[in-house]
Amino acid sequence: MQRRILNNKPLVEAIFELRWELQERAPGIKIDPDYKILIGRIYDRVTEEYSYREQLPTATIPDEMAGYVVQHRFRKDKDKWPLIQIGPGIITLNDTEGYVWEDFEERISKVVDNLFGAYPNAEDNLKVNGLLLRYIDAIDFNYGGVDLFDFLKKQMKMNIGVHEKLFKDTGVIKLPLGFDLRFSFQSSKPIGAVHLRFTRGKKDDNDVLIWETRVQAVQDDCPKVKEEIVEWIVKAHELADDWFFKIIEGELLQRFE
Repeated sequence: MQRRILNNKPLVEAIFELRWELQERAPGIKIDPDYKILIGRIYDRVTEEYSYREQLPTATIPDEMAGYVVQHRFRKDKDKWPLIQIGPGIITLNDTEGYVWEDFEERISKVVDNLFGAYPNAEDNLKVNGLLLRYIDAIDFNYGGVDLFDFLKKQMKMNIGVHEKLFKDTGVIKLPLGFDLRFSFQSSKPIGAVHLRFTRGKKDDNDVLIWETRVQAVQDDCPKVKEEIVEWIVKAHELADDWFFKIIEGELLQRFE
């Protein structure tokens, strides 16, 4: 399928995340006993491309409390993207303005290969229980002068409103100071769920409308072998890409081209 290129894409960050089961050592306490070994083995495999290593402040969290918290980051160079993050039970690949899907897909495949190659006795011990492909986009927005609900309806195909009588003769201005709209839907291609979120935020000190598209599988919905994981991610991208262009079709698409 031919990809549409946007010269002014609104992307803030693209994120791939994979999680695996931790071992319960005591009630409420889960750890990855192979995590310390895994850090070094992963770095050995990625150092040629991601040679700059950062230890995050979260690395000081005790093992008993660090489940699914990223602690180490591998970059091409200081402050450069893309990057890999790892913690007990979690590994991510993150990219920003330089994101191109074909490159990101190839990097995801390498991350999955490296994880399965580095994890001790991965066939038996590495039990995937979470997959996520997440896109965060942002548009400059004048919240003091533009009707948010009208914008969502006309520009993003989201017919959301608040009852007009709530504002009549009440002294309340119909310009929300804040909002957080979330929707989740079951998905069959790929198996899992797709989530949409619209919220107010900041980018470079400017007010923006942030929207996120997430495709996610958890527990039994997750493929367990690396080839099927990559296939799931490809389908997740196709779904996220389809929704993205359907949402921005029209004036917004022209604005981003």
